Amino acid sequence: MPAVPYASTAVRPSWADLPADLRTAISARLGSQVTWATTAGGGFTRGFAAVLDTADGERAFVKAASLSTQRHLTDWYAREVAVTAALPAAVPAARPRWTLTAAGHYVICLDAIEGRMPDLPWRPAELDATLGAWALAAEALREPPAELVAVGLPALADLVRSDLSWWREIAAGREAMPPVPPWVEKQLDELVALEAALPGYVVSTAATHCDLRLDNVLIDPAGAAHLCDWTWICFGPAWWDTVSLLITAYASGLDADALFAAHPTARDAPPEGLDAALTALGGYMLTRAEAGPTGASPHIVSHQRWTGEVALAWLASRRGWA
Repeated sequence: MPAVPYASTAVRPSWADLPADLRTAISARLGSQVTWATTAGGGFTRGFAAVLDTADGERAFVKAASLSTQRHLTDWYAREVAVTAALPAAVPAARPRWTLTAAGHYVICLDAIEGRMPDLPWRPAELDATLGAWALAAEALREPPAELVAVGLPALADLVRSDLSWWREIAAGREAMPPVPPWVEKQLDELVALEAALPGYVVSTAATHCDLRLDNVLIDPAGAAHLCDWTWICFGPAWWDTVSLLITAYASGLDADALFAAHPTARDAPPEGLDAALTALGGYMLTRAEAGPTGASPHIVSHQRWTGEVALAWLASRRGWA
C-alpha cells in the first residue's frame, strides 16, 4: 500500500484560510451563509476544494485558486467546467453549477456528490461498481458529442509520444535510470520497444478520461460509483484508463489480468496494449518521482514512485520477468 493513503494526500487551504472577501462572495453566490466546509483530503494540487454546507441546507462542491499565483489551476478549473458541462448524460459525474471571479480568485461550483473515496485495498464490490461506472462512461464516449469535441481534446497518442517515452530517454543516456528492480536493465530493449509501440495502439476517435485512478472516484451511500476530475479528457481508447485504474487493483492482491480481460473496454485493446501501457506508465511515474518535489502536494513524489513500482511489478508478473 502507498505510504500516504490516497484520501490524505492533499495539502490545501481550508475555508477559513480564504480571504474574507472571497468567502463573502462565495456565500452570496450560493445564496446562503456557509455554515460548514469539508475540505477534500485527496488530490495533489494546492487549490481550495471543499464541500460547502449552507444555512438553508444546500450542499455544493467548490474549488478556488488565485488568479495571480495559481494561474495553472484556474485554467484547469475552467476546463473542468467546460468538459463536465458537455459530458453525455450517461456519464456518472458531477455537473457544474456556476463560476465566479472575486477577490483575485477564480471559483467553480459543481454538484456535491454524497460519497467517499474507495478504500485501499479495494473492496471487490466497490471496484465492481467503479468498473461498471467506467463501462457506462466509456460507452457514452465512444462517439463524443460535438459540444465535448468543441472544448478541444488532445490526442492520447501525441501525449504518450511526448510525455510518456522515458525508457527511450534512459536507453539513449538522456535520462538517468531511476531506482528499479534488477530485471529492468536486462529487459531495457524490450521496454523501449513496448513503449515505442504504444502511440499506435492508442489512436482513437473515442474520448477517454485520461486520469482514472482510485482518488478520482466517489462511492455513494447506495454503492454506486461516480467519476471525478475530467480535466485531462482526450481522444483515446477507454482501455487505457482501465489499465490505469487497475494498477491499484493489482496492488490490492486482486486478479488484475482477469478484471482487465473481462471489462468491456478491453475488447478494443491490442494484444500488447496492456503491457505497453504498464511499461509507459511505470517509466513515467518512476522518472517523475526522481525529478523531486514540485509546487504540488509533497506526497505526489511517493505516490508516483509507488505507482511506478506497482505498474512494473504487474508487467513483470505478466511477462515472467524477474
